[in-house]
Amino acid sequence: MTPEKFRALLAEKGIVLSDYQMEQFATYYEFLVATNENVNLTAITDRDEVYLKHFYDSLLPAFEYQALQTEALNLCDVGAGAGFPSIPLKIAFPNLKVTIVDSLNKRITFLNELADKLALTDVHFYHARAEEFAKKGSPYRESFDLVTARAVARLSVLAEFCLPLVKIGGDFVALKAQKTQEELSDGKYAIALLGGKVISDTELTLPEVGDERHIVVVAKKKPTPNKYPRKAGTPTKKPLIKK
Repeated sequence: MTPEKFRALLAEKGIVLSDYQMEQFATYYEFLVATNENVNLTAITDRDEVYLKHFYDSLLPAFEYQALQTEALNLCDVGAGAGFPSIPLKIAFPNLKVTIVDSLNKRITFLNELADKLALTDVHFYHARAEEFAKKGSPYRESFDLVTARAVARLSVLAEFCLPLVKIGGDFVALKAQKTQEELSDGKYAIALLGGKVISDTELTLPEVGDERHIVVVAKKKPTPNKYPRKAGTPTKKPLIKK
């Protein structure tokens, strides 16, 4: 997907990018590839693939979750890696207030430098495990309008990372690929236990390649019990799956 096609396809969805925003995406790509020579951020480095499989892919939630386009949501992105999906969302929708949590400091260093290069405001980066960031007593617990995660873990694990950060009345949006129905089946117990309810699972297709994508929206209906998330590493080793 060329940058021009990227812009045109988004415009068809009602997302119109300015020349300045296109320059921000170009800077993002150049800095990502340059940094990737020394720090492992992505296996995808071809320009057109980055625009399709990282930038366009990261904006898919905005097709289904309209509030991203219009509201000054307080968004937390868990395990964002090189900034996906939250930095493309921030570029496209400057109204967002973005917090990124990642467990690798090298990524946080990259994101801080990237934010400076892109002149982004209302962005904050934290080097932390999600389990520590969201634990009982944390100022961030149940404080975000929206929590996102892309390519981090299965839903049964991801729910424990993300739902404790979502405020009552807020939402958790997971960007998923194939086998989402299987993940939803496994994850329903954890989602309910942690105060969430699955609202929708929308199947989309990446243009040009036809890859399957799913946008899963989970509403936060009630408080997460204080004992969750469990200590770092436990959610991955012992997911909350009903026996």
